[in-house]
Amino acid sequence: MCGITGIILPNNSQAQNLRQYIRKMTSTLVHRGPDDGDTWVGQEDPVALGHRRLAILDLSPAGRQPMTYGEGRYTVVYNGEIYNYLEIRKEFQERGHSFSSNCDTEVLLAAFSEWGVESVKRFIGMFAFAIWDGLEKRLHLVRDRLGIKPLYYGWSRHDSAFVFGSELKALSAYPGFKNRLNFEALGVFFRHNYIPAPLTIYEQVFKVMPGEVVTLDLKDIPNKMVQKTTYWSAEKAWKMAKADPFQGSFEEAVDLLEGTLTDSVRLRLVTDVPLGAFLSGGIDSSTVVAIMQAVSNRPVRTFSVGFKEAEYNEAPFAKKVANHLGTEHTELYITARDALELIPQIPEFWDEPFADSSQIPTLLISSLTRRHVTVALSGDGGDELFWGYPRYEKSLAVWSLIEKIPESLRPPINKMLEFFPDMLLDILGLAAGPIMERYGAKGPLSRISKRIQELLSAHGYCQFYGWANSHILPFGKICKEHDDIAPAFYEISKCQGEERELMALLDIITYLPDDILTKVDRASMAVALEARVPILDHRVVELSFRLPGRFKHRNGTGKLILRHLLYRYLPKDLVDRPKMGFGIPLGDWIRGPLREWAEELLSPHRIRSQGYLRQETVSKIWKEHVTGRCNHQYTLWNILMFQAWLERWGA
Repeated sequence: MCGITGIILPNNSQAQNLRQYIRKMTSTLVHRGPDDGDTWVGQEDPVALGHRRLAILDLSPAGRQPMTYGEGRYTVVYNGEIYNYLEIRKEFQERGHSFSSNCDTEVLLAAFSEWGVESVKRFIGMFAFAIWDGLEKRLHLVRDRLGIKPLYYGWSRHDSAFVFGSELKALSAYPGFKNRLNFEALGVFFRHNYIPAPLTIYEQVFKVMPGEVVTLDLKDIPNKMVQKTTYWSAEKAWKMAKADPFQGSFEEAVDLLEGTLTDSVRLRLVTDVPLGAFLSGGIDSSTVVAIMQAVSNRPVRTFSVGFKEAEYNEAPFAKKVANHLGTEHTELYITARDALELIPQIPEFWDEPFADSSQIPTLLISSLTRRHVTVALSGDGGDELFWGYPRYEKSLAVWSLIEKIPESLRPPINKMLEFFPDMLLDILGLAAGPIMERYGAKGPLSRISKRIQELLSAHGYCQFYGWANSHILPFGKICKEHDDIAPAFYEISKCQGEERELMALLDIITYLPDDILTKVDRASMAVALEARVPILDHRVVELSFRLPGRFKHRNGTGKLILRHLLYRYLPKDLVDRPKMGFGIPLGDWIRGPLREWAEELLSPHRIRSQGYLRQETVSKIWKEHVTGRCNHQYTLWNILMFQAWLERWGA
C-alpha cells in the first residue's frame, strides 16, 4: 500500500525543475508510505513519477518504486495489491520468464508488457497505478473495479501541466497548481457528505472512475485531452448477471457464497507483515473474521471501538463475537475529548471536503489497529451487495405513498405547499406526528415539507432515491453559487429491476466508492495501515448480482443469505440483532464539548469574509440546532468540515 504522484509538463521549458517538483509532491504522501520513497524523471520527455512505499510484500529493496521494465520502456508507480499475482507470476515462469523480486509490482509490469491495458482484467485486487510508456509517449492511469483505491488527475491552472496523485495534496503541491474551487462540486457536497466522482473540489481536476483507464498522449497535454475506457462497471456487471441469474436452491447459494468469500479472504491473508481485522460485531465484519479464523492456524487479531452512549455502542457485541470465535481481541472506548483532539487533523487526512462523521471512529480504530498490525481486513460492502441498509425500507415506504398520487397532481401539491406559512405547517406536524414518524420523518413539518416538495418532483425511482438519500437543505441553498444537482443518480435510470436492486446498485456506483471507501482509505492510510475489503472482491460482487432478491431480503429482513452463512460460524442470537451503523453522538457533541470549536468556524464575520456560504442561512441552521428546535447535526457537520477544509487548504 502506497502513495503515488506524477507530472507531465506541456513542454520542456521547465524540465530542469522536474526533480524538484516531483520530490515536493511525493513528500506530501509520506503518511501513505513511511517505509521508503523515490522518484523517476524521464531522460527525453518532461515526465516525472513519485512513489512512497508501505512495504507489505517483498520488504527488500527489490520491491522499490518507481519500477522500470521492458528495457526501460515501461515505468510504473503503483498503490494497492494484486492478490492473485502468484498465479499470474507462475504462468509467466512456466513460459520461461524470470523475476528479480517477489512483489506484485513486477508481475503487474510483466502483464502490462504482455497484454497491454487489457491485463487489468486479469487482476483480482485493489489498485490505482500509473504506467508511463516511453515508446508510445503515453501515460495510463488505472483504478480498480470498485474504487477501493483513489486516483486524482488534472491540469494546473498556472501552466497547464498534467498532474496526478493518490491524494489532492500531492497535486496542490505542484508550484503552478492554484486551481479555483469548483462550486458545482461544492453544491453536491452539501447534499451528500462527499463529492462524487469524477468531480473534485477543484476546477480542472477529476477522479479516475472505478473500473476506468485514463490515457494521456504527450502531444495532447496542451489541449487538455484524455481518452477514457471502462474495463469493468457495476452497471454492466449487473446487466450481465440479470441475463445469467443463479438457478440453484438457497442452500446451494449459501455454499457458493461461502466458497467465493473464503477464497477472497484467503487471498487477502497473503502478506509479509502482521495482519488483523476490524470487528464491529455486525454481520459483515463478523463474517469476514469468522472465515479468517476458520482458515487461520492461530488466533486472529481483532479490533473494535465503543462509546459510553449505549445507543452507539457495538463494542459488547464485538467482544461476544470475538470470544465465540476465539480471536485475540482489543477494544478502545471513544469520548468527545478524543474527537476534539482529532478534529483539527481531519482536513489534513481528507484534503477535499468530506463529512461522513463516522470518519472519527474510523480514524481512531485505524490508529488503534496500527499499533499492533500493518494490514487489517474490513467488512465493508455487505450492506450494498446484500441489501442491508434500513433506509431501503424507509425509502420504499415513502415511494409507495408518492406513487399513489397521480403525476398530474404532484406539481399543484408542490405549489400549494409553497404558500403554507411555516408556523401553520409546524402546528399540523404536531397533530400528524405519529404518522410522520412511521415513515421515518422527524423534525418540524415546515422543514419536512421542503423534502416532500423535492421528492414529488422526482422523475422515476432512481432520481427519487438519489434525493431521498441526501440532506434536507433547510432555508434553501447554503453555498452562494451553485445549483442543487446530483449527477451520479441519473446514470442507471434506464435499468429495469425491483426498487431494492436499483437502490443497492446506485449505492455501489456512488455512495460506496465516494463515501465508504474514501473514508476507510484516508483513515487507514493516515496511520499507514493497509485496509483490505474481501466482500468487495469483484467475484463476490458479480455473484451477488446473480442472486435473486428473495435470497437477500425477506419479510423485512435484509442480508438474508449473509446471515445464513454466518449461522454456520456463530449462534443466531449473535447474528440477529438490530443494525446500529458506525455513528457517533454528533448532535449532542456539537451542542456540548465541540460547541466552542464549531462557533469559531461558523462565526458570521468569518463566513462573510470568506464569501463562499450564505451567512444568514448558516446562522439560522446553527441557532435551530443549539436551541434544540431541530437536529441539524449532519448539515452542520457538512458546513463545519467545509470550513475546516477551507482553513487548511484556503482555496
